[in-house]
Amino acid sequence: MRYGQIRQFDVANGPGIRTTFFVTGCTHRCPECFNGEYQDFNYGEVWTDTETELVITYLNSDLVDGLTILGGEPFQNTEELLPIVSAIRQATDKSIWIYSGYTFETLVQEPKQRQLLALCDVLVDGLFIHTLKNLRLRFRGSSNQRILDIQKSLQNDSPEVLPEFQND
Repeated sequence: MRYGQIRQFDVANGPGIRTTFFVTGCTHRCPECFNGEYQDFNYGEVWTDTETELVITYLNSDLVDGLTILGGEPFQNTEELLPIVSAIRQATDKSIWIYSGYTFETLVQEPKQRQLLALCDVLVDGLFIHTLKNLRLRFRGSSNQRILDIQKSLQNDSPEVLPEFQND
């Protein structure tokens, strides 16, 4: 798996101060995607154990509230992400957000993707749709996208929007 960048401190992709990393590779090709260069599966650097250790180190800071995984499309890198996110989950109890162009309903149909979901706390799902772009939305680009409580959604087998984002 390749990644485009790792940010130690990020305030744009989830609540509080977060560590973020951006995987590369995405076949959705959303028009006007804000990470167009990250659609290329060959873009960026190869992820190694060193990057996993670096992210864990960042998450150990009292300043950091959690981790956010973006792309590209994380769920087109599921096989590679599973051991990475598992190691991170074992090392910290901080929240893990993950973004995807796929919907929750699609992701839960595939066992490996469901397994990756289960390691995370919040899913921002849905393709970016330029005609639904809304700059007033928190932590997402278009109004079709949802911010879901993964554990409640898995338990209920139905997407559960986080209460604080119900009226966005």
